[in-house]
Amino acid sequence: MTTNHLLAAFALTALAAACTPGSNQQSSGIDLANLDSTYRPGTDFYMYATGGWQKAHPLTAEYSRFGSFDQLQEDNNKRLRSLIDSVAAQQNEKGSIAQKIADLYNSAMDSVNLNEHYWGALEGFLLCDGYQCSPEITKNWLDEVWPRMQRQGVPGLFAMYIGADEKDSKNNLVNIVQGGLTLGQKDYYVDNDPRTQEIRTAYQKYISDLCLHSGFSEKDALRISQDVLRIETRIAVASKSRTELRDPEANYNKLSYAELKEQFPGIDWDGFFQNLGMEGVKEVCLGQPLAIHEVEKVLKEETPEALQNLYLWHAIDMVSSFIDDESRALNFGFYGKVMSGKQEDRPRWKRAVAAVEGGLGEALGQLYVAKYFPPEAKARMEKLIKNLQVALGERIDVQDWMSDETKKVAREKLDAFYVKVGYPNKWKDYSDLEIGDNYLNNMLAVGEWELKDMVRTKFNKPVDRDEWYMTPQTVNAYYNPTTNEICFPAGILQPPFFDMSADDAFNYGAIGVVIGHEMTHGFDDQGSKYDKTGNLVTWWSEEDTKRFEERIQVMRAFHDSIEVLPGLHANGSLTLGENMADHGGLMVAFQAFKNATAQHPLPVVDGFTPEQRFFLAYANVWGQNIRDEEIQKRVKSDPHQLGMWRVNGQMPHIDAWYDAFGITEADPMFIPVEERVTIW
Repeated sequence: MTTNHLLAAFALTALAAACTPGSNQQSSGIDLANLDSTYRPGTDFYMYATGGWQKAHPLTAEYSRFGSFDQLQEDNNKRLRSLIDSVAAQQNEKGSIAQKIADLYNSAMDSVNLNEHYWGALEGFLLCDGYQCSPEITKNWLDEVWPRMQRQGVPGLFAMYIGADEKDSKNNLVNIVQGGLTLGQKDYYVDNDPRTQEIRTAYQKYISDLCLHSGFSEKDALRISQDVLRIETRIAVASKSRTELRDPEANYNKLSYAELKEQFPGIDWDGFFQNLGMEGVKEVCLGQPLAIHEVEKVLKEETPEALQNLYLWHAIDMVSSFIDDESRALNFGFYGKVMSGKQEDRPRWKRAVAAVEGGLGEALGQLYVAKYFPPEAKARMEKLIKNLQVALGERIDVQDWMSDETKKVAREKLDAFYVKVGYPNKWKDYSDLEIGDNYLNNMLAVGEWELKDMVRTKFNKPVDRDEWYMTPQTVNAYYNPTTNEICFPAGILQPPFFDMSADDAFNYGAIGVVIGHEMTHGFDDQGSKYDKTGNLVTWWSEEDTKRFEERIQVMRAFHDSIEVLPGLHANGSLTLGENMADHGGLMVAFQAFKNATAQHPLPVVDGFTPEQRFFLAYANVWGQNIRDEEIQKRVKSDPHQLGMWRVNGQMPHIDAWYDAFGITEADPMFIPVEERVTIW
C-alpha cells in the first residue's frame, strides 16, 4: 500500500461556499505575517512564502520538526483528549467501548502504578529472571514463551501480514517480508559515514542500558547488545534498501505453501502459522527471498542463547514505553534525542492519547466524527474531488508522451477511483478486546487482538474494499494501488489548511493540491504499474513507458542534486513517487482552479493576483522548522522530500509559477524550459 504523509488540511463545513465560482468570499486566505519580504520569490520562494511563519514558530524542546501539519496535530490532540476525558469521567458499563477507551487512557496516565509495579509486570511478560544460561531453560523459553510473544506483536526475524494479492487484487494473500531490524532499515547497519556510526554506537549503549535497567547484569547486558547488533547486521546486509523496496514487481514472489517449505526449509513454517492461528495456508508472497534465506542461516548458525537474547531485546524494546518512567526515558533518549534531535519527551497525556488512538482507533473515531465532522461535509468534499478528477482527465488528454490507447486506459483507471472521505461506512468490532487497569497488559492485549482480527477478517478471504487503512481522526491522506482508492480522513479536513472565508485561489492551492497529489499517485512510477482493478500488470505500451521513464529521470536527477545539509544530498530515487505526486498535484489543481474561475475571474486581493495566492497557499502547507538530526534521519528513510524542497524543488518545474511571479533568467531558481519536468 502506498500511503502519503501529510499533504494539506482544511475545514470542510463551508467548502461549497468557499469553492463556488462567483462566491462573495473576498478574503485572500493568505496571512501576510507568514511571508518574509527580505527574500525574493525567484531567489527562495519557500522562505519568501513561509519565513515569517518560521520566525513565529521556533522549535520547542518537544519537537525535532514543527510545521503547519504539526500545529494541526496539536489541535487534534486537544480534541481527542477532550473526547476521552468526557468518557473517562462517567460510569461505564464493563465491556463497553466507553469503558475500554477510559481504562486504556487511565492505565497509560497512572504513573504511580507504572513506576511502583513495573518490575512485576515486566517479569511476568518476559518470564526471564536475568540471563538464561541453562540450555534446558533457554530451550523451554524459546518453545513456550517466544511463541506467546509473537502473538502479542513482538517482532521476530521477519514479518508477516495478510493483504491484497497484487496480481489478484480481489483476494487476500499471506505475505512474508524482511524484518527483524530494530533500527528499521539496512542503512543504519551497513553505512559507515560518521553520523551512522554514531547512531550504531548509541544503539548498542541503549541496548545495554535498557537491559541493565530491566534486571540483567552488566556483563549479560553487554552480551545481549553484542548478539543483537551482530544478528541484526547479518539480516540487514541481506535485506533490500528503502529504494529497492519501491519496485513492486521485484518484491512479488508467489509460492504455493509446499514450495515455501521446500525452498525455505530452515524455518518451521507449520509451527509458525499454527501459533498465529493460521492453519490451512495455501499460498504466500515472499517479498525478499535473500533476507529470508539469511534468517534460515541465522536460525541454524546462531546459538539458542543468542537467539533468546535477540528476542528478549525485541520484547524489552517494544514494551519500554508501557512500563516505568526510566524505561521510557531510555527509549526517548535514543529514538527521540539521538535519532531525531528532540530535547524533551511528549507530555504523558499526549502519549496516553496516542495509545488510545493506536489501540482503539476506530472506536475513538466514532466519537470524533459525531462531534467534529457533520454529514453534509462528506458530500461537499466528494464534489470537490470530482472537480479534480475532471482536471486530471484533461491533463491526461493533452500529454504528447502518451499514446491514445494508454490515455484511454488511464482515463478508465481515473474514472474507477474508489473515493473515501471522512470516515468508514462500517466500523471495527472491538467486542472481544479486553482492557483492564494495567497499561502493559492492555497494550499486549491490543497487539494480540490486532493479529486475531487480521486473521479472522482476511485469512483465505476476499479483500474488503471498505476497509480503511487510517482512522477518521488521522491527519493524513493516502492512495492504495490494489484497491485503486483515494482516502481523505476527517482529521485532515479542518483548519488551518482550509480557510472558510478564503476564495478559490487559496483553497485549490491547498486542499486542491492534496487531492491532485493522491490522484497522481495512481500514475506515478509505482501506481502506474497497477490497472484500474488494482492488479499489478503492464498496461502501458513499451514506447509510452520509455517516454515516461525519460521524463521522470529529469525529476530524479534534479532531486539527487539538492544538497539538504553540507555534504548531504537528497535521494531522488527514494522520493521519486512523492515528488511526482507533488508535481502532478500542482498541475492538476491549477487546472481545476482555472476551470472553476474561468467565468468569474478573481480580483487582486492583499496585493496578490489569484495565481500568486494559489502558489503561496501551497507553499504555506509546508512551512516548518526542523533540526539537522531529523533532516539526516528523513533523508535515509522518508519517501517524501523535506518541506523546503517540496516547494523550492517543485516551483521551478511549473510554468504557471514563472508567469505568476514574473520569474526570469536573472532569478536563481530559474530553470530553462527544456530542463524542466514535463509529465503532467
